[in-house]
Amino acid sequence: MSTANALLVVFAMALVTYATRAGGIFLVGFMPMSARMESFLRYLAGSVLVALVVPATVRGGAEAYVAVGVAVLGMLALRRALPAIALGILAAALWRAYMGAS
Repeated sequence: MSTANALLVVFAMALVTYATRAGGIFLVGFMPMSARMESFLRYLAGSVLVALVVPATVRGGAEAYVAVGVAVLGMLALRRALPAIALGILAAALWRAYMGAS
């Protein structure tokens, strides 16, 4: 596959991804916002994050456990998800740099 074709495929995938996200936001605008729907949307991002992290942690080695542990402690201390995730990523990178990849 040539570079131009690869870039075209990546651009097309990005466009489809954006269209599905924008379409979802557009369609939710037509739904009545009940308290149940608001609660569902509030916890959706967290549940998706857990669904991605748990299998990676189970398959991962020691650095995955260290990263999740540091991220959980960071979340408890900082009460902000993004800095806690960044701390977990940093912990995994440092673990791999000093202890070697598992």
